[in-house]
Amino acid sequence: MKRSSINDILKSADDFITSFKVALPPFAHLSPDQLRDRDHGHITDRRLGWDITDYGSGDFARMGLALFTLRNGTLAELQQGRGMVYAEKLLISRVHQLSPMHTHIVKSEDIINRGGGTLVVELYGSSPDGRRDPSAPVTVMCDGIARTLPAGGKLQLAPGESVTLRPGDWHAFWAEGADCLIGEVSTVNDDETDNIFDPPLPRFATIDEDTAPWRLLVSDYRLHLA
Repeated sequence: MKRSSINDILKSADDFITSFKVALPPFAHLSPDQLRDRDHGHITDRRLGWDITDYGSGDFARMGLALFTLRNGTLAELQQGRGMVYAEKLLISRVHQLSPMHTHIVKSEDIINRGGGTLVVELYGSSPDGRRDPSAPVTVMCDGIARTLPAGGKLQLAPGESVTLRPGDWHAFWAEGADCLIGEVSTVNDDETDNIFDPPLPRFATIDEDTAPWRLLVSDYRLHLA
């Protein structure tokens, strides 16, 4: 992805979140220089902030996602079973923009339609070896109600509705009718190691630095703040 395109997507994402009267934390609005000049260790170590990915597709409008991580614990705390063992994100799914089929090794998550159109979640269960099962039904909890769908079933979430996804629940999602603002509340998030895609895909975008970054992405921190 071109950095200029990422900058435009970030500005649009910021405006979209604001349109729902949601205020982001102060570090969301720091320029790269401002972030560099501050004590940013907690932000960068826990990879808080902006994340734009096209999953290596080269076509963000078709396959991609804009995210903002508001808070995140650590794997060490999760392994100890105490402390900050949770994470929270905001996601923006545009109409018919696919977030591709994947599951998580450790993370359980609630995916919440916070507003906009209908969030469609395509679901599969896992076979005993952990692979996506193309035939077995899958049962998930939706706001306290168990729902069973056939393999490849499409769960439709209206604004305010949510689904709980556990490790081994394979899922892809997109918005229909209008763009969706999505909330994610989960156990500790580690996007570098905890995502399994089917078929395999890169989690982070490859960036063509055709201009300077307007805001740093979480994947920029090691390079730009070292």
